[in-house]
Amino acid sequence: MNFLPTTIRGPLFMVVATGSYLINDSFMKLATEGLPPYEVLFLRGIAAFILSVPLLLVLGQGRRLPLVFDGRVLLRNLLEVGAILTYVVALAHMPIADVVALGQITPLLVILGSSILFRETIGGVRMALIGLGFAGALMVAQPTMAGISVYAVLAFANAVFCAARDLASRRVGAEVPGLIVAISAVIVAMVAAAIMHLLTEQWVAPTGHHLLLLLAAGFFLVFGHFFIFMAYRIGPAPVVAPFYYTFSVWAVISGVLVFGEFPNTLAVFGILLIVGSGLLVVMLDRRRRPIPVA
Repeated sequence: MNFLPTTIRGPLFMVVATGSYLINDSFMKLATEGLPPYEVLFLRGIAAFILSVPLLLVLGQGRRLPLVFDGRVLLRNLLEVGAILTYVVALAHMPIADVVALGQITPLLVILGSSILFRETIGGVRMALIGLGFAGALMVAQPTMAGISVYAVLAFANAVFCAARDLASRRVGAEVPGLIVAISAVIVAMVAAAIMHLLTEQWVAPTGHHLLLLLAAGFFLVFGHFFIFMAYRIGPAPVVAPFYYTFSVWAVISGVLVFGEFPNTLAVFGILLIVGSGLLVVMLDRRRRPIPVA
């Protein structure tokens, strides 16, 4: 995709990443109907590892496999584990709309963090467009905020961990391929899920149907890790982060196609608001960047 300008590639990678994560979540949700959640996370990790390592070898990057234990890569993926574990617990005790709504503060935290740590300029117009995207995400999620408790704190912690993960991605050296980062995330999350399963759950033998679901989930998980890392590597955070809101759009699409849940009028307007604000962010950034002179 090098033929596309960076201002488009970054947001496009974020859209692909959120779509991949949502497809993974859909397969995971189907698998958890018969298996404990941490066992599902562990089996999904095995599937993702089996799929990703041959891909790494085919691309000729096998010699870089030791970089999965690079300190900056591990820090980024330990934050990923924190996000996963808090998300799973919150989701088990709260309405999914409330968890998703609290997660939508992630782009705002990323942009705030990038302005402090990396001195990236936000600007009033861009901040207003980001706020519109956040409003659109709330219109799609439509949280009830029922049962506010410690689990709401965990849902908020998930957003903080996700933002810290994405900011830590900026510290990973250019010599580390995106696929290496994705494989490291798979390994770290798989180990954490195995520990949590042994401590809190009983093993349930998966059926062939479960294994197929988790194989598909593992496939899209690798792509999600890869593209969200690459989005922040090649694009400025104030431009890329608002496209995290497309997670809500993908959630609606999954609800319709997989679970037969159709959006209401408010959710449709929320989707239009997310898409419109995201496109305006990209257009604003392209106007601000000078055209290189040959």
